[in-house]
Amino acid sequence: MFNKKSIAFLLTLIIISTLVVGCGGTSNSTSATPDKKKFHYAMSGLYKPFNYKDGGKLVGFDVEIGEEIARRIGMEAAPVTNPWETIIQGLKANKYDAIIGSMAITEERQEQVDFSRPYYRSGAQVFVSSNNDSITSAKDLKGKKIGVVKASTFRNVALEYTDKKNVIGYDSDVIALQDLPTGRVDAVITDQMVGIVAIKNGLKIKDVDKPLWVDEMAIPVNKGNTELVNKINNALDEMIKDGTYEKISNKWFGRNILGD
Repeated sequence: MFNKKSIAFLLTLIIISTLVVGCGGTSNSTSATPDKKKFHYAMSGLYKPFNYKDGGKLVGFDVEIGEEIARRIGMEAAPVTNPWETIIQGLKANKYDAIIGSMAITEERQEQVDFSRPYYRSGAQVFVSSNNDSITSAKDLKGKKIGVVKASTFRNVALEYTDKKNVIGYDSDVIALQDLPTGRVDAVITDQMVGIVAIKNGLKIKDVDKPLWVDEMAIPVNKGNTELVNKINNALDEMIKDGTYEKISNKWFGRNILGD
């Protein structure tokens, strides 16, 4: 039978074992850090340099804006792709939380989603060769050769400023812009961002005056998701205020594309 010393020894072992087990349980519970909730945001993945795949990874201006928003709202960034023609339907089906894919605010879209504040602005812009000092505004386009993409809305705009015979149609706005330094056309009307990217890539052209019209690009979320849209707006405001937005914009475009 156990004597008093044996009983005391056994009790000591039991207490020590209990403490060891207890400590082990505490250690496991604290080492398992719960994953951050993911912020899924969608884009086409086909709109370089805003969002595209490089080595299988999504990169670009939109992607980095989303990463910064996710960080500031305490979530993990999770960019995803979706065909552009069904990207709003995907949002409404809760496949993702938001769309950060260079989507312009329109009345038709506002009927389906709620938009954040604009995170950049673009629009129809006149570009000329970098050594052209005779065209300083759209008014100077009268009688000039203007390059536009065939069947685009920019063709109708060009016809407001010059004769039909002087509107030169192109299959690609990039090729039209490349014809500016050679003098084949006097000006090109295209999306502002297309020209800005060409300038950043070394093409000797420049933009003329302000855009002919402005499109505001924003971040749609599901209708009624006020909490998320407020968080996104606060994150964007902070990024703009502390210079993070400008840093990202300069990286991809060589200038701040937020606009007025």
